[in-house]
Amino acid sequence: MERYRTIRAYSAGGVVFRLVPITFTELYEPTSYLVERADNSEVEVALVGRSQAGIWALPKGTPQAGETVEQVAAREVQEETGLQVRLITYVGSISYSFVREQIRYHKQVRHFLFEAIGGDMALHDHEYDLVEWFPLSEACRRLTYQNEIHILYQAEDVLRRWLQYQQKEGQK
Repeated sequence: MERYRTIRAYSAGGVVFRLVPITFTELYEPTSYLVERADNSEVEVALVGRSQAGIWALPKGTPQAGETVEQVAAREVQEETGLQVRLITYVGSISYSFVREQIRYHKQVRHFLFEAIGGDMALHDHEYDLVEWFPLSEACRRLTYQNEIHILYQAEDVLRRWLQYQQKEGQK
């Protein structure tokens, strides 16, 4: 049996959302992923992709010296999507392992919910060649990794509660 050196690592990223108006026909199409909104808008999520490998993922990355986990998440999300974002709250974490060059990595990724407040997807870095908006239901179908799909469901639940609070407070 081959022995690997083990490294524990963490990274951070998030689910970036925006609210978009629902067209008249979309109002009558049934969907279980529609976040109910008094202002007739729905949620879209930004995903990053690699066209060659056919991969779609949530933006995430590794820390630089001195960064908090929230700073890592915000920086990586902004770099990989080209969007300016506002941190809303923590969503959850996933853990996985992989082997690269005789090293076994045990990685934990902490995900946060971010609202897109500006920027331009054309200005994303080159780690991924695709950055696109998808309605929640489509984003769930596109994501390559099951653990990220679970994070997206958690983010949907957190977002629904946050939006309800914002509506109650008259802010959204």
